[in-house]
Parts: sequence; C-alpha cells; structure tokens
Amino acid sequence: MTARILAVDDSPTIRGLVADVLRKAGFEVFLASDGVEGVGTLPDADPDLIITDINMPKMDGFGLIETVRATGSYSSIPILVLTTESSAELKTRARNAGATGWIVKPFDDERLLAVIDRVLGR
Repeated sequence: MTARILAVDDSPTIRGLVADVLRKAGFEVFLASDGVEGVGTLPDADPDLIITDINMPKMDGFGLIETVRATGSYSSIPILVLTTESSAELKTRARNAGATGWIVKPFDDERLLAVIDRVLGR
C-alpha cells in the first residue's frame, strides 16, 4: 500500500520540491499552503504522515500540530516539521505541541526520505 503524505508549506517552491522528492520515492502526496488548508485537506488526504512548515499565514505549523493532535481521527499521525528555524526553543515548543521530528531547510533528499522511512517504519 502506498503511504500518503500531506505536505504543508506556504512556499510554492518548497511544496514543489518536497512533492517531487516524495512522488519519485513512491508516496502519494497531498499539498496545502497553510495550516488552515492543511486541516481542511485531512479528510481527503487521510495521511499516514504530515510534513509541515512552522512560519505560515492563517495558521502556523504549531497551530496545525495542535489542531491535528486535538482531533480524534488524526491525533496519532506522525508530524514532521520542515522549517528554516533551528532554535532549541522552537523545537521544544513543536515537540510539546506533538511534533514527531524536526528537519531544517534546505533539506537533503536522502535525509528527508530516511527520516520518513524511519517514522513510517518502512
């Protein structure tokens, strides 16, 4: 079965790069441009994993993580943060919100896929 990944980032360039890497690796990819759109995409995507940026309009990555964790249906989905931010304070905040892992942009394709495989147990 193909794993489904929802990638949420306000940058069209990053969404395109992430989608390209994931699709080439065989994942089914769904995209959203901010946290609000990401939450709205959950029923259609029914993702096995969510990748989210932190700094986005409307709803940032922290809000997305907290909203997903508060749902009954999606509360256990692994969530990876993919962001330019790297401070320990923000990582702690994300972890406390329920993030599974943290990857700093620019990302290395192989490292991103290795983390996804580890999180998904592939």
